Amino acid sequence: MTEEKNDMPADGRPNGQETQEVETIAPSLEQQLDEEKKRAAEYMDSWRRSVAEFSNYKKRSEKEKAEYGQFANAVLIGKLLDVMDGFDAAFRAIPQNFRNEPWVEGVRLVDQKLRRVLESEGVKPIEAEGKEFDPNYHEAVHYEPSPGQPEGRVLSEFQRGYMLGDRVLRPTRVKVAKGEAQS
Repeated sequence: MTEEKNDMPADGRPNGQETQEVETIAPSLEQQLDEEKKRAAEYMDSWRRSVAEFSNYKKRSEKEKAEYGQFANAVLIGKLLDVMDGFDAAFRAIPQNFRNEPWVEGVRLVDQKLRRVLESEGVKPIEAEGKEFDPNYHEAVHYEPSPGQPEGRVLSEFQRGYMLGDRVLRPTRVKVAKGEAQS
């Protein structure tokens, strides 16, 4: 039976030559480990950014899709606004002796139903009369000297304007108070 030679001393610690080899290899291995840790951290940061960018993309895409759905009908809603204007004009033109007729009330109910449907879709009228003129919401059709009224005050509406959410579908056409003529 041959005995294997064991270079390890009886106390279990490496001999001097092995210690020297470990001491020369260890800094190289530690440097490689640090480089790999840096690379792993860079990969992790890159992955996190990619996840965040994708999440933002999904949110933006969903928001755009919702906005598209809401505003895709803007043309149709704009045409329905003309129908509502027709109802308003018809109600103003009804002779006094016909105002309480059942068929007039039936037409009023149809008008109210149309307005409720549009309101449920986010359409709301722009308040103008008595307010300060705002070119973002109002279109000045006529200016009129008005003693006792501040310049720029909306005196009356010619055609009601409407919003769809935060977007102006149609500005309100208005008459605006003009300053007194200077002599």
